[in-house]
Amino acid sequence: MKVHPLSDVLSKNIGQDTNIWQFCVVLPNAIIGSNCNICANVLIENDVIIGNNVTIKCYVEVCDGVTLEDNVFIGPHVAFTNDISPRSKIHPEKYIKILVKKGASIGASTIIVPGITIGEYAMIGAGSLITKNIPPNTLWYGNPAKQKGFVTNDGILLDMEKKDKCGKYHEI
Repeated sequence: MKVHPLSDVLSKNIGQDTNIWQFCVVLPNAIIGSNCNICANVLIENDVIIGNNVTIKCYVEVCDGVTLEDNVFIGPHVAFTNDISPRSKIHPEKYIKILVKKGASIGASTIIVPGITIGEYAMIGAGSLITKNIPPNTLWYGNPAKQKGFVTNDGILLDMEKKDKCGKYHEI
């Protein structure tokens, strides 16, 4: 594990070969797997589980209740939310969960509302507002996000008929 000296990492639950860059805060009960890359200015709260080989780009808050499974990519400025009716100085007994399944990618500046599951290998385009569960291997973007196609486990983008840009059909 490599932690930049300008970060405040309070958790002892961090796997091997994980890099945490400058100006990050990791609270004591957070769990972070091996070989992760946590870029600058990331806040990771207590009730958070991050799998192996996860990349979290700059300026992301991973709030209480978020689980990121293995091989997830989180773009810069992604906003996870965990309270359906937030008020100053009033906190819920338990925060609403968000689950991002194995291999999913979330583009920059996406907002994810509480209670969402993003399926395995799904891809969310930059600037999207996610208001419903996202099935595995699907491509979504927009505000609110709508399904625009499919994506293979290897990241090949497909249209709604599961054809790539060359017209070849892919089984998912």
